Amino acid sequence: GRCLPPPLLVISDGAPGLIGAAEVVLAQSSRQRCLIHRARNILAKVPTAAQAEVKAEFWKIFDDIDTPASQEAVDVARGRIALFEKRYATTYPAAVKCLTTDVASLTVYLRFPKEHWKRIRHSNFIERTFGETRRRVKVIGRLPGERSCLSLVWAVLDRASRGWRGVKHTPAATRALVDLRRQLMEPPRSIAPPDINQHDEVETVTAVA
Repeated sequence: GRCLPPPLLVISDGAPGLIGAAEVVLAQSSRQRCLIHRARNILAKVPTAAQAEVKAEFWKIFDDIDTPASQEAVDVARGRIALFEKRYATTYPAAVKCLTTDVASLTVYLRFPKEHWKRIRHSNFIERTFGETRRRVKVIGRLPGERSCLSLVWAVLDRASRGWRGVKHTPAATRALVDLRRQLMEPPRSIAPPDINQHDEVETVTAVA
């Protein structure tokens, strides 16, 4: 294989099988819950007459965060989630529970370059390629094997990615992603203390004034 490194970020909806697979196969990658899917889930638990209001309040949680990408930005969003919970806990408890379940996965994108936030907090730009894949498979009728299926999906993604907008790799963003990869994939390793039971010779250095 090409020995490709795991991605820094996995964006998914709430499908348990998909989340489970990501946690096993891409355990080192961060996982962002698609905010658009979560918004739909929340609105499904709110009366039609109140959906416009709740939808606006939901997006206020994640929009217009002025802090740079950091834990501080995550804390701002979590503070807004707490206010949402306080406001609607009595009137729409099911919607609040939906929002506050797995909060950590809703704010992962805030640790990534700020110029990428609008694109990586949902999976829509990826999902559009699914329709194109289905269209091509329908024309073919039946794929001869797994390899041909993977080749087709790769080709569709490769072509679609050329038209993606909103993910610009500026020098600052690239440095931030390199730092993130180092934190996620290369955590500092502790140096084991010497085994005092070993009778190895220890070199000593004496400082002479």
